[in-house]
Parts: sequence; C-alpha cells; structure tokens
Amino acid sequence: MAGWKDKRKVMHSYDVTAEMYEERYAEEQQRKYRKALENAAVLGEAVLDVGCGSGLFFSQVSAQADMVVGVDVSRKLLQKAKEHAGAFGNVFVLQADADHLPFKDGFFGAVFAFTVLQNMPKPNETLSELKRTAKRGGKVIVTGLKKAFPLEKFMDVLDGSGLQVAAFVDDEAVNCYVAVLTA
Repeated sequence: MAGWKDKRKVMHSYDVTAEMYEERYAEEQQRKYRKALENAAVLGEAVLDVGCGSGLFFSQVSAQADMVVGVDVSRKLLQKAKEHAGAFGNVFVLQADADHLPFKDGFFGAVFAFTVLQNMPKPNETLSELKRTAKRGGKVIVTGLKKAFPLEKFMDVLDGSGLQVAAFVDDEAVNCYVAVLTA
C-alpha cells in the first residue's frame, strides 16, 4: 500500500504544478527528447509516451510515428496533453499508472519514459512493465535523474531489466542519464 501512497503524492505534486509545468521544465525536457531521438528511431512505429506530462514530446515524434499514445497519472497534466494532442491526428492520451499499463503485450515499437523511474516506488517493476508493452526488437527509452539515481544504482535497474543497452547518454547538458534499450 505504501507504493500507492507514494504514487498519489507524485500525482498530487504534478497536479499542483501543472499550470507552470511547461514554463518550468520545457527546455530541460527538450534536451532529453533530442538525446533520446538521436539514438532511437520511431519512423512508422506505434509510440508510447509513459509519464507524458503536458504532451511536450508529441511534437517531436508525431510526424514520424504511425501513432503516439501518451499516458500519465496526473489528470491536470493530461488536460494539457490533450490540448497538445489535438494538433495531431495520430496522438491520443489517457490516464494510466506506469506500473499497470492498459495495453497488450508487445504492441509498441518504441516506449519512452522521461522523468518517470525516479518517481516510482519500484523502478525495476516499472521497467518490466515498459518492457512488456514493447514489441520484440523494439526500443524502451528511459531517463534517470542524476540526483535521484547514482550511476551505479541506475545501471543496476537497467541490468535487472532483461533488456539490452543499445545506447547510453551521460551528457553534462542533460541532468539525467538517457538509456536506449532493446526489447
């Protein structure tokens, strides 16, 4: 039960900051998106954006992807994401918990989770759920906030996932690690 309480705190925190989310985080998130997309192609893929926030990532992938689905636990951020999604005919949003995604196994060619793992009570279990939704040979792209994950701890989470590390970015300009994993 402690896990759900932790998630509710995170949900509440993002609900409270939804109005200023983009102003506060857009530039930082865009740097993460660029690093991830330099190392993971999404052309013609079904893309899942777990923890989509206000939907900033949609503009980066919607033109290349067949379909983009954004999920988040915060209703207020999802309201903003829905506004962003309206600009694209292939982007859809819904409320969901990253540990219990409402999708069949192996559906997505690329699964992104920016700034998610450090907010989860059991990051290893979250990563397993992301892996479950990725098709065989698909990509799972995650970030780990450096102040929340010492490099060794983040690598332990990745190593325990059963996914293969295809690319790893530890760039000074980005305050997180970016890992591109193959399912």
